[in-house]
Amino acid sequence: MDKPRGLRLSLVTRWSALVATLMILGVVIALVLDHFLPDQPLLVGALCMACVIPMAVITIRAQIQPILSMFRALEGTVTSYKDGDFSFGLHWDQNDEMADLVRAHNALGEVLREQRLALVQRELLLDTMVQNTPVAMLLVGDASSAGAIMYANLSARQLLNQGRKLEGHHLSEIMETAAPALVDALARGGDGLFTAGEGDEEEVYHLARRTFTLNGRRHELLLLRQLTQELRRQEVQTWKKVIRVISHELNNSLAPLTSLAHSGAELVRRGQTERLPQILQTIEERTRHLETFILGYARFAKLPTPRIEACDWKVFVARLASEVKFKLAGSLPTERAWFDQAQIEQALLNLLKNAHESGSSPEQVELHIKSAMGMLRIEVADRGHGMNDAVLTNALVPFYSTKRSGTGLGLALAREIAEAHGGRITLANRDGGGLTVTLILPMPM
Repeated sequence: MDKPRGLRLSLVTRWSALVATLMILGVVIALVLDHFLPDQPLLVGALCMACVIPMAVITIRAQIQPILSMFRALEGTVTSYKDGDFSFGLHWDQNDEMADLVRAHNALGEVLREQRLALVQRELLLDTMVQNTPVAMLLVGDASSAGAIMYANLSARQLLNQGRKLEGHHLSEIMETAAPALVDALARGGDGLFTAGEGDEEEVYHLARRTFTLNGRRHELLLLRQLTQELRRQEVQTWKKVIRVISHELNNSLAPLTSLAHSGAELVRRGQTERLPQILQTIEERTRHLETFILGYARFAKLPTPRIEACDWKVFVARLASEVKFKLAGSLPTERAWFDQAQIEQALLNLLKNAHESGSSPEQVELHIKSAMGMLRIEVADRGHGMNDAVLTNALVPFYSTKRSGTGLGLALAREIAEAHGGRITLANRDGGGLTVTLILPMPM
């Protein structure tokens, strides 16, 4: 609105002048009537009122009508503001308090328009980023909405519903057609890593879950990130590292062996055989060290086909307990399982030893065995430091280790054993600290 021009007259001044004018006009009319109708005060008063009151009503109404119209206009623009429409402006011809109100109202509308425009631009930028991120994002409502999906980006639609809309569906409905590994990861709760598919179509995903309050209601944000390509690149780098490590170890062992063999041959040539036993003993020690080193890697690279046989749980758990300490959580399954006992035992020994090395007290290392829905779940849980996202992502990669003296084969070997049995392995941080590693194996029908 343009700023009003001319002399500023406040509403009080204008209305005071109007009242004074009407009073003066009434007095003048009374004097004139008294001149023509002397000694008739009642008639003069009645005629004076009959003249002044209509004039006062018409004049006051003419003054109030624009103000009332402005109030209605203000009410209309406020309603528009509530509806998110900030395109309206008002104009007032007078230079008074109403003009100040209209200017403040128009200034408020301008600020709201600018803020709305900036908000729309930020929302558009955020939506563009969210829709084009490779991470599948799902916003799920609380129990009062029966787990309805409130928002899903393009990656989530392609991953879970063949590109179709997910909003309005219930999460349980979508999970009916989802991969069993994803359903199992959601049922466990917390963040975790899981594998879906088989063979060349195997895909590795990282599931992250966050809860927050929105509009007074609790919501959960699910983030599914595909890690297959990233892990494959990491595996290539890891294999290069393995080759360097093996080359380094071979050189460190073969160079002294060559030197010792040469020294032994020289001593034999000279007939000085008294040092030969010591040289041969050193050669034997270095050879055994090299053999142990190579066998450790060969055991992972050449995992034999599992020899499936019936397992007596009491005997199996007792044998494990004789080698490493743990607490058995819950009762053992009543039915016998079928798997390669040596391989599963080796996998669990690796997992239990990792649990003891995680910073957890031995009393909090637990083994839980249960069967449900045709699957056998063997869980190793601890109360150690858990894993951050980077470690959780690479934990199953062969030869990846956060320990200075670690080989990085424990979890990778457990994964290979589980997959050789037609199963899988999952990792998830526990609420309250610690990690749960789960072997999931199929049970024969």
